[in-house]
Amino acid sequence: MTDRALFSVAGIRTEQMHAAPPKRRRKFPFLPLTFLCLILLGCAFAGLWTAKDPSYLDLANYSKAPDAEFLFGTDTLGRDIFSCIWYGGRVSLLIGFAATALSTAIAILYGSVSGMAPVRLDGILMRLTEVFLSVPSLLTAIFIQAILGEATVFSISLVIGVTSWCSIAKIVRTEVRQIRNSEYVVASKCMGGGFFHVLRWHLAPNFVSSIMFMVVMNVRSAIVAESTLSFMGIGLPLDVISWGSMLSLSEDALLTRAWWMVLIPGAFLISVLMCLTALGNWLRKNVNQKESNL
Repeated sequence: MTDRALFSVAGIRTEQMHAAPPKRRRKFPFLPLTFLCLILLGCAFAGLWTAKDPSYLDLANYSKAPDAEFLFGTDTLGRDIFSCIWYGGRVSLLIGFAATALSTAIAILYGSVSGMAPVRLDGILMRLTEVFLSVPSLLTAIFIQAILGEATVFSISLVIGVTSWCSIAKIVRTEVRQIRNSEYVVASKCMGGGFFHVLRWHLAPNFVSSIMFMVVMNVRSAIVAESTLSFMGIGLPLDVISWGSMLSLSEDALLTRAWWMVLIPGAFLISVLMCLTALGNWLRKNVNQKESNL
């Protein structure tokens, strides 16, 4: 081997040694996702493996500590907390997913209209969004719920959904403005494609990955909002069992030192929120990594 060949090989090895290490993909959160799926399955099929009726008021065993008969104890109304956890999880998770579906639909429609609109109309729509964002969503939810009257699962989902779409709409608007003049979008419009056709086949596939993180986090925020409203006494009534309505009894529980009424529903709620946070962070890191590699 000649001297020139040796120098070239050495140069290649030096460049390889100083090259930036490849970016590792964030590990998929198998454990949080598995736990979340177990919670979802447990709530969905609660009737198959819970022996007690969650709405039965066993006044002879109210505020009873966990034992062999009542695994998680009973609350101040005599209801079995173990059964209430799984049946109440249905309501809390249903509100979380329903409110998120509504807020995502509003955000996609509003953000796409703003992104495709002329500059002046786009500016007006974005100013309205910023005004809406400047008002705390909890106050807006309380105001709307007061107008609707008695809280139900439908009304709570509606209230949370219509107050939590602004952040996603701003991202959708930004993504749409970047791709609205692309050749395939212009060609689709020239061939007679309407707004919803262009949105379904050309716009949405390009921004859906960018909003998945916020969609998952909106599920978490909706569950927290339902729990907060119930804790404040303006959410679901006590006869509609949810994790939030169970926590609304925490004041009586603390006065009687019945820790299980607060700890057990709170532990399930926090665990689900942590699982959703882990999944959302994984989606955010992967989207950012893909954008940096482009």
